[in-house]
Amino acid sequence: MSFWILPILILLSCSEKSNVNNIVIPEPTEPPKPKEYKFAEKPSWFDEFDVDGLPNTEKWGYDVGIGDNGWGNNELQYYTEARSENVHIADGILNITAKKEKFEGSEYTSTRLVSKGKGDFLYGRFVVRAKVPQGRGTWPAAWMLPTDWAYGGWPASGEIDVLEHVGYDPDVVHITMHTNDYNHIKGTQKEAIKKIQNASTEFHEYRVDWTPEYIHGYVDGERILTFLNEGKGSGTWPFDKRFHWLLNLAIGGNWGGQKGIDDSAFPTVFQVDYVRVYDLLNP
Repeated sequence: MSFWILPILILLSCSEKSNVNNIVIPEPTEPPKPKEYKFAEKPSWFDEFDVDGLPNTEKWGYDVGIGDNGWGNNELQYYTEARSENVHIADGILNITAKKEKFEGSEYTSTRLVSKGKGDFLYGRFVVRAKVPQGRGTWPAAWMLPTDWAYGGWPASGEIDVLEHVGYDPDVVHITMHTNDYNHIKGTQKEAIKKIQNASTEFHEYRVDWTPEYIHGYVDGERILTFLNEGKGSGTWPFDKRFHWLLNLAIGGNWGGQKGIDDSAFPTVFQVDYVRVYDLLNP
């Protein structure tokens, strides 16, 4: 009889000890999922480039000249303003042409369009359909910079690269985020790289969905980048302020010129079919 009572007493004792010390084993939990965001079906700001001639001055301005230190990247081109040899619209396509020519002390000319003051945005879906140029030494981009630089100079206020390509690495496209903590100077930039077919002979669609919690990057509808708001302040997430578009074709520079420049490729053209911005519906 006592042989059977002892184990029961021991079990009761262990149970009581457990309760006294409030030992609790929590159930495993999954991290919270980001909010599902929705975007408008029709763009609120766009340019279909359907009027021949120079770009629409109600939507685009120009960065002009050689910039400080070649726009911060040791680029070699001189960006001209409203010069049809470097920028024009024809047959529904924007053409940004880089030329090998002496101009204002530079060996090359090109164009850099900016929507600052004409199209400034906080969150949304940003889409560009483009065909990148051929030629070693070319560096086309469709990207976004802060309008107000609220957190300080680059990279503290952020940069959103919707599309970048360098001519020495054909058909390889990049979508990249830059912040004070994540940038190429430190080698910490958040980047997605994808090799696609015919980037310089066919148009492809590049897209960024920018929300308060994440930025997603897409090529032809395929998501290749997820950049999350870590909730650690502007060092990792300066993307709570206004940004604007830039469309440009740089020549040479720290990245584009790493393997030299093939002058036989000029003139060469960066073509854009459209630029569209869709509002975020539930910020």
